[in-house]
Amino acid sequence: MSAAVTNLIAQRIRQANHILIVTHIRPDGDAIGSLIGLGMALINNGKNVQMYIDDPVPYNFHHLKGSSLISNKINGTYDLAIAVDCSDVSRIGVLGKNGFHWDINIDHHITNEGYADINLIEPDAVATSEIIATHLKEWGLMFNKEVAEALLTGIITDTIGFRTSNMKPSVLRLAADLMEYGADLVSLYAHGLYYRSFEAMRFWGAGLSRLARKGPIVWTVLTMEDRKAVGYSGKDDADLINVLSSINDAKVSIIFVEQPNGNVKVSWRAISGLDVSTIAMQYGGGGHPAASGAEISGDLNTIIENILEKTYQQLFDAERTLQTS
Repeated sequence: MSAAVTNLIAQRIRQANHILIVTHIRPDGDAIGSLIGLGMALINNGKNVQMYIDDPVPYNFHHLKGSSLISNKINGTYDLAIAVDCSDVSRIGVLGKNGFHWDINIDHHITNEGYADINLIEPDAVATSEIIATHLKEWGLMFNKEVAEALLTGIITDTIGFRTSNMKPSVLRLAADLMEYGADLVSLYAHGLYYRSFEAMRFWGAGLSRLARKGPIVWTVLTMEDRKAVGYSGKDDADLINVLSSINDAKVSIIFVEQPNGNVKVSWRAISGLDVSTIAMQYGGGGHPAASGAEISGDLNTIIENILEKTYQQLFDAERTLQTS
């Protein structure tokens, strides 16, 4: 199945001259890495490429060559539309609405809806960047330093530095291959996982000051007032969720982030063996069993209450299943 799909993608790429590539709103490292990695490989192959995101490129990925080419506007026409790292069209933003047609969908989220003509979905991959790096040559495209650095960034960030439960030996070998093309692992690791703006760190402070815990679940809230007070320009949580997930003996970490449109972005992180994606899917979201998210409309306090209740129920059901198996 995968070979047939990759062959179709190679054919469509060969036939196309003007290619649009998009990724999801509030982009993370894998979104940026897969977008730039594929985009720059296509540009190096002589294609006219537009790389599009609704939201700005996060501060800590500005060092990647090709980041300045990403735009939130489409100029001219295109004959091939590719979505990368987008589990469902609602996460694409404006272009995900009004029946926009997608030719190719490349992703690693198990909850992906398969909304394009050609869908390359590999849930076992640790990142969409891994999928692109694995198949790039099959599509008639080549690696160089800028492509390798973008794709390695996606892998590093989505595995939180090669330490998520879905890590496998082949990913470390792939990372070594990308280093052979000139990718600087030490620098990319620092930019992707450590470097934060002053405003982002102050934003963390607001969230950490509200940190709450009940049994095996920890959670916090980031409000629009927090964002304004510290001058943080992003719509995300500045990766605070990954800090919460490091709390000892917490089984699930949740962060509630107020959005400019009045909605609330909810992110879950869980220990291996728990599946929080099923909760996210109930609210139109998705992701991975241990890392998922959803954007929900409604009153913040009501959303917090409902999400905590459903998460506790999920934990209870999981423990009961273990006891009876």
